[in-house]
Amino acid sequence: MTIAPQRVVTLHYVLSDQHGTVLDDSRARGQSLEYLHGHGNLMAGLERALAGQGAGAQLSVTLMPAEAYGLRDEALVREVGRHAFRGAEVAPGMRFQTPGDDGPEIVTVLEVRDDAVVIDTNHPLAGQTLRYRLEILDVREATRAELAKGHPLPPGTDPGEVEDKKMP
Repeated sequence: MTIAPQRVVTLHYVLSDQHGTVLDDSRARGQSLEYLHGHGNLMAGLERALAGQGAGAQLSVTLMPAEAYGLRDEALVREVGRHAFRGAEVAPGMRFQTPGDDGPEIVTVLEVRDDAVVIDTNHPLAGQTLRYRLEILDVREATRAELAKGHPLPPGTDPGEVEDKKMP
């Protein structure tokens, strides 16, 4: 069976930056990645590269910034009042998640001043070329419940837990 829309894919990956520095390694963490192909669960460039591959395939994929987390946008670096942190200890390099207009966003503290904090709401990997080494472990048909939810479900999930009106 090959990777195509409506199929659940299990894989291991190693993510490196353009300098070869490993940023993430699923095997080292002891946890493979499982996703539902064609449902926007991965970056589009990765899905395109994986399409048509089968279990056992190994491939390398390079994504330019525009295909990955986007180009850096200096307009997303801004100064906010120190009061916005409600007395919390903040230091350059700290990251936290905050609600954004398009869902949660990662905020990186760049500088802390007496009355203000300079933050960056670009994704931490924005502007970087990313390299993936991928190994496909398994490809299977998605269940109706997974299709309704738009992502893989843990084994043994009761299909009755998914409302029928959400079924395709």
